[in-house]
Amino acid sequence: MKIKSRVDHYNINVRDLHKSLDFYEKALGMKEVRRKKADDGSFILVYIGEEATNFTLELTWLRDWDRAYNLGDNEQHLCVRVENDYEETYAYHKKNGWVCYENEAMGLYFISDPDGYWIEILALNRK
Repeated sequence: MKIKSRVDHYNINVRDLHKSLDFYEKALGMKEVRRKKADDGSFILVYIGEEATNFTLELTWLRDWDRAYNLGDNEQHLCVRVENDYEETYAYHKKNGWVCYENEAMGLYFISDPDGYWIEILALNRK
């Protein structure tokens, strides 16, 4: 059997939903596409996406979570490719204090969201 699949969404948990939504819109142009709230108010799921694909990032907010998330070694990451000028995007991310790691030799850098999740930034045409 040959399995055919398609990536639908990726989930991260966030402490401050409004702060995270603001970050992802400003840093990556991602906007809310749908939302689900628990009837008892215990959680909110917000799916954000960009215009080019159907992929969404699910931001999960838990009402009763009272501490920062333990990201361990944080070896997992989301990677996005920017369609606009890569150097201009880098300068914008740097100016806002979001760049947390740079690898000029590989032509990439990472930004960090409000909860400490890393996002790899690549140029659209980079292989």
